[in-house]
Amino acid sequence: MIDPEGTTMTTTGFLALMNSGEQVTAGSEAHQIMHALSQEAICITMEINSRYHTPDEINALMSELIGRPVEVGLFPPFYTDCGKNIHLGKGVFINAGCKFQDQGGIYIGDGALIGHNTVLATLDHGLLPAERHDLIPKPIHIGKNVWIGSNSTILSGVTIGDDAVIGAGSVVTKDIPANMIAVGSPARVVRSIYEQTKHAQSPSSLS
Repeated sequence: MIDPEGTTMTTTGFLALMNSGEQVTAGSEAHQIMHALSQEAICITMEINSRYHTPDEINALMSELIGRPVEVGLFPPFYTDCGKNIHLGKGVFINAGCKFQDQGGIYIGDGALIGHNTVLATLDHGLLPAERHDLIPKPIHIGKNVWIGSNSTILSGVTIGDDAVIGAGSVVTKDIPANMIAVGSPARVVRSIYEQTKHAQSPSSLS
C-alpha cells in the first residue's frame, strides 16, 4: 500500500490501532489510511466480481486483498471495504453476496460456512453528534465449523463459539456459545445442536 500524502502511519500501525479498539477520529491520519485501504479493496473486489476466475485465481486475488496467503472457497460477488484485517482458517467457505466490514478485525475458524448475503460489521459510529463520524472498532470472532445462514448480520464485538449454527436472517448482537443454535432478530439461543426436539428445525430451514 502507498500511504496517503502527508501521513506517517503505516498499514501495520493502522491495524495495531484498530485492534486496540481505540476510537478513530474523523479526518485523522488513521481515518485517511482507512480510506486509502478502502480504495485498494474496491479495486481488487471489482476484479473478483467482474468476470469468471478459477478457484486458484480467486485465492490469488483474496491473498492480495488480505495481504497474506489464503485458501478459501468463495462464490462471488464478495465485498469488503478494507480486507487487511480478515483472518481465515482452513476450509472456510464464503457464499455469494457476502459483505465484510473488517477494519475492526474478522476472525473465522477452520471449516466455517458463511451463507449468502451475510454481513459482518466491525465498526460503530460515535453516538454524540460531535462524534457521529468517528469510528469505534470491535472484532468479530467466528469459531470452527460455525454455520451462518443466509442473510444474517453479525455485529461488532460478537463471538460465535465453535460448531454453533445461526439461522437465516438472524441479527447477532451478543455472543453465542459453542454448539448452540441461535435464530431471530436479535438472535437468541433456541437449543443445543445435540438436543432433539419434536419440532426441531431441519438444516434446510436454517440455511
